[in-house]
Amino acid sequence: MKIEANSPEEYIEKVPQERKEAMQKLRSVILQNIPAGFEETMSYGIIGYVVPHSKYPDGYHCDPSLPLPFMNLASQKNYIAVYHSGVYTNKKMHEWFMDEYKNQVGKKPDMGKSCIRLKNLDKIPYELIGELSSKITPDEWIATYENNVKNR
Repeated sequence: MKIEANSPEEYIEKVPQERKEAMQKLRSVILQNIPAGFEETMSYGIIGYVVPHSKYPDGYHCDPSLPLPFMNLASQKNYIAVYHSGVYTNKKMHEWFMDEYKNQVGKKPDMGKSCIRLKNLDKIPYELIGELSSKITPDEWIATYENNVKNR
């Protein structure tokens, strides 16, 4: 589902009506919890939380003109997706998230290679997404990225 938008507000305004409230809540919980230094922007046509060039001038190795991506929020065709780089680069964080999600939602999360799929809008663990958002600072993400991702 491609949404043409120039800002996170415009993006959410254009998502299907039944997803607007969930998207607004997810965006709010991310913004309330994500450590200082990350910047909210539009990234790859979806809402992104990035390390800006002012903090990490090298940018993203795939395209150095782009800031270093960390987290994204998107309305896909059949679900809302939360993309969180830490879950995929930190085994301990992945295990923590899997356990906490199951404890809070009652089943393991539906996860792809790079996303957490939220299909049931009535069972979104907002507090858990907020806690996940808070777990890595920009400096920690830069170090993880440089050690585990950048040179692969």
